[in-house]
Amino acid sequence: MIASGVVLAFISFFTKDDVTEGVLLYLAQALTFAGGVFGLNIYFRTKLGVAETSVREYIDQRIAERTAENIAKESEEQTTEA
Repeated sequence: MIASGVVLAFISFFTKDDVTEGVLLYLAQALTFAGGVFGLNIYFRTKLGVAETSVREYIDQRIAERTAENIAKESEEQTTEA
């Protein structure tokens, strides 16, 4: 969409030596739309990255707790057997 606006502006300038109001309006809307789309994309990537990090930290914490519990049980069993 950005490319079509830029091409339209160049064609308008080279054929009439002037960029008309309609072409400028189209270009402005294309740039605004593209900025909104890219902005939303970046926003959601950031939020998903934060959520992914939180989930990963939670899983790592749970794994560490389970591992510590298993080690404690094994050492307890070894002292009971001896």
